[in-house]
Amino acid sequence: MTSLGELNSWLKILKRELVNSCMKNWWLKTKGTSTQVTFQLIRATNMTVSAVRFMKTFRAGLLEPEIFHLNPAKSDTSLFKNIIRFVPTSVSWYGAYLINAYPLDMSQYYRLFNSTRIPRPVRDELFTNDSGKHVLVMRSGHFYIFDIIDQDGRITKASEILAHFKYILADPSPPPEFQLGYLTSENRDTWSSLRQRLLECGNAEVLNKIDAALFCICLDDVVKNDHIQLSHNMLHGNGLNRWYDKSFSFIFTKDGSAGVNFEHSWGDGVAVLRLINEVFKDTTKRPAISPTTLPAAVNSSQIVQKLEFKLDDVLKAGILSAKEIFNTSVNALSIEATEFKKGGKVFLKKQNLSADALAQLSLQMGFLRQYNKTVATYESCSTAAFKHGRTETIRPATIYTQRCCEAFVKESSKHSISDLKAMIGECSKYHGQLTKEAAMAQGFDRHLFALLYLAKSKGMPLPELFQDPSYIQMNHNILSTSTLTSPAVNLGGFAPVVPNGFGVGYGVHDNWIGYIVSSYPARDVKEFLKCVHKSLDDIFDVLQGQPINS
Repeated sequence: MTSLGELNSWLKILKRELVNSCMKNWWLKTKGTSTQVTFQLIRATNMTVSAVRFMKTFRAGLLEPEIFHLNPAKSDTSLFKNIIRFVPTSVSWYGAYLINAYPLDMSQYYRLFNSTRIPRPVRDELFTNDSGKHVLVMRSGHFYIFDIIDQDGRITKASEILAHFKYILADPSPPPEFQLGYLTSENRDTWSSLRQRLLECGNAEVLNKIDAALFCICLDDVVKNDHIQLSHNMLHGNGLNRWYDKSFSFIFTKDGSAGVNFEHSWGDGVAVLRLINEVFKDTTKRPAISPTTLPAAVNSSQIVQKLEFKLDDVLKAGILSAKEIFNTSVNALSIEATEFKKGGKVFLKKQNLSADALAQLSLQMGFLRQYNKTVATYESCSTAAFKHGRTETIRPATIYTQRCCEAFVKESSKHSISDLKAMIGECSKYHGQLTKEAAMAQGFDRHLFALLYLAKSKGMPLPELFQDPSYIQMNHNILSTSTLTSPAVNLGGFAPVVPNGFGVGYGVHDNWIGYIVSSYPARDVKEFLKCVHKSLDDIFDVLQGQPINS
């Protein structure tokens, strides 16, 4: 059985563009009839156009490079960018290096578009066909495609895209009896054999159209009730209206809320966040359509193609089994969120403390408060400073956090406020060191994983280290964490990576800290967030010179 954590999905719920205002529907008069142009249509059209603009800019070699600025006051300026533009490529890196601006690897961006993870026996295949000019649209478990780039490489007119989306939404067909999307949530080996069966039944052409599509657009019928329900929908949805193997999918609810769900094997959050930020900025500053835009007078029935599949009894049984497993898994998943409003990045900076270190400390302290122990903790760190760099692990659970957490939770009366402050400072300093080491590929996790993989691939006996209970326990990450802060994103999260773990997405903002946490029944996520919030209360009280309230 494949858990949601193994799907490696990351949800990002995007903020509304300015064009959307606070209304849910716009009714427009045309030729004496009323035409409903919903926010779902507006949002889907604008974000689709902006994503294709981003793709064309990237493929033309015109996308601004991803740069890590150690001194942004000097390097992240128009003056520097104008000067470096005229420096020969062979030496431009050195000019950037001199003022602490480091170009980051962008090789993952190639897999953003026209890409799919194809299930294969033993090891999956990453497939990319950049000649595809169409998008994949899913509605009520049905698959549709239409070209979004013409033969001259130009983007289809936004009003025509709007018309095609409207045509798809008007399709009265009920969900198919056997909904193929569930197969992409299955165990990968099971899905591999079922995909082969699909090919043998004559579905090669339709599968190729799905695989080669620029990206997937999911038009959902759900309406946002609250951010927890919305988080569930963006992370996994009901299964029938998703194709989880696509590199990324834009998801639009009926009321126009938008999110991104992406398959993780091809790349990391750096590339997806860049896409989201650029799409958000583009749709805000120069939206392709507005609420007054009318759908083009085109015959969408001749342009939009509905994909049909040939299924035998084996495939039908496989789909029903995948659906049952999917429903069991998602019904067991809980998601909760909390916001801490007493302070954030601004206050912590004045205290000369790392905001990320404090957020991680609150998780360690919260877990100790709830379960009276420290557990293996994972925090991802990008290694994009290196060619083809992916990630390294930061290990936030340290002797410093353990000492600090026990002092706060078990022995607060034995320590002065200044002592507790000093412990927080030690945690921050050491976490900063670990972060720098990980970013510079000086961590140990990926190195050891590579050695383990080599040993297995060569059929060698596993060295004792990899059989040691400590190594096994260390890689059973009960706290799997990742941070995300962007003006384009409201929430971001993922499922636990082990059955008895927490999946923790968090963001430290200027004046508040937010968490969205998931768990299976083995853990009480509501109580965990209460403990985290209490821990933040205590930490901020101490930093403000106040005693801890018991």
